[in-house]
Amino acid sequence: MTPGVREDGPAHRLEAQIRHDLRQDRLEAARDGLRHLSPAKAGRFLGRTEPGSLAVVFRLLEKAVAVEVFAALEPRQQSNLINGLQDEDVQVMFAQLQASSQARLLDDVPAEVAQRLLGTLDSDQRADAGRVLGYPPGSVGRRMGPVLIELRPEMTAGAALRALRDSGVPRRRLRRLVSLPVVGPGHRLLGMVELTVLASAAEGAGVVDLMSTDLETVATTEDDEAAARRLLDEDLLALPVLDETARIVGVLTLADATRILAEEETEDAARSGGSEPLAQPYLSTSVGRLVRSRIVWLMVLAVGATLTVQVLEVFESTLEEMVVLTVFVPLLIGTGGNTGNQAATTVTRALALGEVRAGDTLRVVGREFAVGLSLGAMLGTLGLVVTGLIYSWPIGIVIGLTLLSICTLAASVGSMMPIIARRLGVDPAVFSNPFISTVVDALGLILYFFIARAVLGL
Repeated sequence: MTPGVREDGPAHRLEAQIRHDLRQDRLEAARDGLRHLSPAKAGRFLGRTEPGSLAVVFRLLEKAVAVEVFAALEPRQQSNLINGLQDEDVQVMFAQLQASSQARLLDDVPAEVAQRLLGTLDSDQRADAGRVLGYPPGSVGRRMGPVLIELRPEMTAGAALRALRDSGVPRRRLRRLVSLPVVGPGHRLLGMVELTVLASAAEGAGVVDLMSTDLETVATTEDDEAAARRLLDEDLLALPVLDETARIVGVLTLADATRILAEEETEDAARSGGSEPLAQPYLSTSVGRLVRSRIVWLMVLAVGATLTVQVLEVFESTLEEMVVLTVFVPLLIGTGGNTGNQAATTVTRALALGEVRAGDTLRVVGREFAVGLSLGAMLGTLGLVVTGLIYSWPIGIVIGLTLLSICTLAASVGSMMPIIARRLGVDPAVFSNPFISTVVDALGLILYFFIARAVLGL
């Protein structure tokens, strides 16, 4: 159980009662129960709802809550819901999304559905969504929030606040507002003024005197993860997003950055474990989708595992002469895989945080070589003593030397793979744990049998 979450708390009991009412087809009772859930809790409730029941539960939500919940769902959940909702419901909620969220949803639905959704927008909304769709996937342009209001340098603080009040920006979007852009002719960014500074200034204070001109900005085509990490690393509240002509076209907020990084970490965790990310909560994912997220990786890894089989066939005569060597195969390849995975996970995280760059390859490999050698020396010594006492000292020497070699090799290979992937422009997580285990297993067995032949004279 997650720390701080009470499985027997009031919220949990309420959700259990709602589910019971749904199973009994007591929809009015379920509707009454859902009214007691905040939009955030209602969203989590949908995340724990089976795919076939999503649309039923969603229709029971009050309209205002439903709109807010829909905006917070993952694009794949939104896509699944669209199939079960009436067109007028979808049109209302789609129009409420900001342009970046509309673009992510349009990427996830069939082309004919995307065209129908775009057709429900007015000309201004369609222009905003179309502009965002023009940016490459994975770029800041796809994830930025809209510029809700622009200030002019000749404005006073009082006039700026009145303009904000009169802008008609929905309240749920105002909650994300932390700073406002000050622009000149042609939407050229002159500075940014924090909302707290604006609100606390004298009414007659000039916006030009309140704004900050020492700005960090980001281009629409920059990688969204890199921009999100820069925002957090530099402790910024928002990053203005500029197009190729230096005009401000959006803002990347702290909330946007947090969501981007959470998605990236989820994706890395899935791929390092040998599957594709689900892009939606587990319980609301169909069994077919779960199978598709894993089967390709399993097939690839099964093919890779044939390397280990080939190595065993090559050294079949060695095993026939000393059958006891087969006893230690699982121990050795397991230790090598774990060591390589530890190194890969550490380096992948360091790459993501910007602590390691591609030019640091030799430094990283050197450090992990030393770490692997140290780990191998400790495990090898233990393996030598235990195996020598139980079997024989020559076998103990083989196991000790093999553990020393495998740990050193695995740590070095594990540290190189993510950096090589980054150089090739591939997600380091793809080259992470599953592939490292496959490579290290095969190379580790080759080392094992060569060491056994040399020490035992086979």
